[in-house]
Amino acid sequence: MEDHIILVDLLDREIGYEEKMKAHVRPLLHRAFSIFLYHDGKFLLQRRAFSKYHSGGLWANTCCSHPRRGETLAQAVDRRLREETGVSCPVREVGSFIYCYKFNEKLYEYEYDHVFVGDYQGEVAPNREEIEEMAWVSTEDLTAGLTERPLDYAPWLPQAAAIAAAAVYRPSSSGLGL
Repeated sequence: MEDHIILVDLLDREIGYEEKMKAHVRPLLHRAFSIFLYHDGKFLLQRRAFSKYHSGGLWANTCCSHPRRGETLAQAVDRRLREETGVSCPVREVGSFIYCYKFNEKLYEYEYDHVFVGDYQGEVAPNREEIEEMAWVSTEDLTAGLTERPLDYAPWLPQAAAIAAAAVYRPSSSGLGL
């Protein structure tokens, strides 16, 4: 059975539902999320499985997906993080953005993307149907990669990573960051 994802307006208000693939063909603005796990100055990135219907073989954040009809954002984030990486850990939302990307004449991403971060150090068990490989990458190396080899990365990653990095590594008034 095809997943029905949540369609939203420009203010992220729910306006309906559509089958996932139909929403990506038309394109229709829908709710999505990007999760970044981090620890000790590095982000955990995934290289998407080559078999994915878009962006196969490209580097992306730790995990990303869509909440399903009848599922809260928090439920979806927890579900997909466990399904894709085998990890269960606390995460928090740090921002959001809208982006639209045309892969070809019949496939688009048009998403209201919520960005989540979580501090994690531990084992990861990547789902090989979703993930080709995973790597811990410093913000400096990620910035250099996005600049020097932008086609190696998923189209949403620059915006999502900037939001995550600003939330994780910004100085606080106490000098302790997060």
